Amino acid sequence: MGRAHEVRAASMAKTAAKKSAANGRAAKEIYMATKRGGPDPKANLELRALIEKAKSQQIPSDVIQRAIKRAQGSDAESYVTNRYEALGPGGSAIIIDSLTTNVNRAAALIREVLNKNHGNPEGKVSFLFKPASIFVFENGQLDLELDEILEELMMASASVDDVLEDDGLTLVYAPFKDYAATKKVLDNLGVKNYVVSETRMVPIDTPLTLSDEDAKNFQSLLDKLDDLEDVQNVYHNVAL
Repeated sequence: MGRAHEVRAASMAKTAAKKSAANGRAAKEIYMATKRGGPDPKANLELRALIEKAKSQQIPSDVIQRAIKRAQGSDAESYVTNRYEALGPGGSAIIIDSLTTNVNRAAALIREVLNKNHGNPEGKVSFLFKPASIFVFENGQLDLELDEILEELMMASASVDDVLEDDGLTLVYAPFKDYAATKKVLDNLGVKNYVVSETRMVPIDTPLTLSDEDAKNFQSLLDKLDDLEDVQNVYHNVAL
């Protein structure tokens, strides 16, 4: 089998590690939301949103349910959230959210990754972003044109910033605070499965285009941050 087998095995191990990391991030978010607002998604809107987000990321149902059940137990596990700002290759802007039981460890590891991968942990970039609600679903789910979707949302008094189409997908952008109201309208229109259904930080200006070398270094930096257990979300202003 030789080298080819080793390459395949390494690739499979890397994929499994990333899947495990994604499961862990989703479980931590769901655990914290359940602790704060209870285990009923109908009453706990934060939990409902996170469950929808997890499903859109193909997180297994047993991972979701275990996190909810664990939060109902008597363990004293406590996660702390922190946000870090940084500059990346080519003047890119990066926001890193951590969710961890050890703030000092998280800060040290994030700083180390940035310093070793063309990043600057001293950058201040939050003014380049705004919080938003984002919904992405396949076009075929609704027998409506983009302007009709926008009209339906507006008629239902749901705030919406934009409705776009990209490569067979419909993208709906709404204010951060209007996540639940916007999703309810989309659900009622007939959207059953979301590729993305979440709140996140989005760049205010047109995404930055990097040179080939900077783009390669930037992707390597993202991969290294993604490998950190304490990193929950990474937002940036780069066109990938």
